[in-house]
Amino acid sequence: MTLFAREPNWLESQFDAVPVSWRPWTQAFRHSTTGRALIDRVQAEPEVFPLQVFAALQATPLHQVKVVILGQDPYHGPGQAHGLAFSVPRGVAIPPSLRNIRKELQRDLGWAPPEHGCLQAWADHGVLLLNTVLTVAPGQAASHAGWGWETLTDQLISAVAAQSQPMVFMLWGAHAQKKRPLIEAAGGRTPHRILQANHPSPLSATRGPVPFMGCGHFGQARAFLAEQGVSLDWSIT
Repeated sequence: MTLFAREPNWLESQFDAVPVSWRPWTQAFRHSTTGRALIDRVQAEPEVFPLQVFAALQATPLHQVKVVILGQDPYHGPGQAHGLAFSVPRGVAIPPSLRNIRKELQRDLGWAPPEHGCLQAWADHGVLLLNTVLTVAPGQAASHAGWGWETLTDQLISAVAAQSQPMVFMLWGAHAQKKRPLIEAAGGRTPHRILQANHPSPLSATRGPVPFMGCGHFGQARAFLAEQGVSLDWSIT
């Protein structure tokens, strides 16, 4: 599905619809030199995934964030990406990395996930499912990396870490783990919990130094937040 033929300024419209809590950072980026270049470049593309670029921000306002899970860039297959890292819409085949996430969730907490791979419930419960690059060309993984999205998402990560309420950052794989210094710098003295493991991809999920399978991150996150008096619901409905 191509959006541009009927709405040339589709990405501008999505910036307009970003929730108020995130808007100081998205609007500053939008009007920056990097932001203007990115918007023009993405809007010139014949087709882009996902159509809901800011779905993660829309689902999880800043003041509701309890956990941050960082992905790299959206799925590039037809119908897969819908703006939440690692998630796919209902009815879409579950990708291998998400299949391992579901296995670890069941091993760790004993919950059997539903047949679908949509993580919207997590986003609604305060889990920010943020990719560091927010768009991709169909069939071309990481095709929009380096276009400027990283400038915005680094600012969003810093904004979350700067909140006074302790929260959990789940950094799976080397790409996400590169954001640790950013989180620590912005977090200052706030005792956030940073959990690291290999990426859930089948290529790395069972390898060292910290295999994703068996990492226990879901239970650890829930326990840490409970110590802060904050409940966390990992159920997927």
